[in-house]
Amino acid sequence: MSLRFHEIAESRHRILNPFTDDKLDLLGELCQPPPGTRHLDLACGKGELLSRWAATYGSHGTGVDISEVFIAAARTRATELNVTDALTFITADAATYAKQAEPSSYDIVSCIGATWIGGGLSGTLDLMRPLLRPNGLILVGEVFWNSAPPPEATTALGLDDHPCLSLAQTAASMDEAGFDLLDMVLASPDSWDRYTASQWWTLSDWLRDNPHDPDAPAIRDALRQWRTSHLEYGRQYLGWGVFILRPAIPLPTP
Repeated sequence: MSLRFHEIAESRHRILNPFTDDKLDLLGELCQPPPGTRHLDLACGKGELLSRWAATYGSHGTGVDISEVFIAAARTRATELNVTDALTFITADAATYAKQAEPSSYDIVSCIGATWIGGGLSGTLDLMRPLLRPNGLILVGEVFWNSAPPPEATTALGLDDHPCLSLAQTAASMDEAGFDLLDMVLASPDSWDRYTASQWWTLSDWLRDNPHDPDAPAIRDALRQWRTSHLEYGRQYLGWGVFILRPAIPLPTP
């Protein structure tokens, strides 16, 4: 789906993933970033994670996203929470930014639900690792299968180009990439509904208000397909969570 589709569909959202406010707050309680923590959020969306943590914990951060619409909303949110001095938001391709950023500069590097920036989970972890200071944390949001889906589910949910594994396989891939999985916060079917189903109303209102927009037919078709795929496959088979990782330290050879 196009970037514009997501900008319209998520126009009423602050959190651009299947997390509720309480789950986002729980993630902060688990990480407990000390004041002055340096945090880079790749594909930061509207910057809710950075702004909320800066207000709550006194962290400092940089958010990067390709959407000018989302970055503008992130700056507005930082103003609302009075944390503009602690945060910088940049409109840019997140992968390109990560490759050009100074190594070993951040205590936390996050990519919450946008591992497409690195061509999948493994490639995104490879982008994030060099930017991390010693003992720093990686936060990565990723989809997984709750149970083995029928073959058509992958196409219906738009995951043909995004390898989707079981939860255990996802954890194993993080281990293989050289990370210790420290903790996780997972979405529930209800929080998936709140993220996905609540966008149907937003898109329906937009179509009523913009019937002659050149993108209206494609957006109407995408809405129908998205709604059907969530009801038929997404609620039952698709999981999502944020995983808290730290680079593993090799044990000494006996």
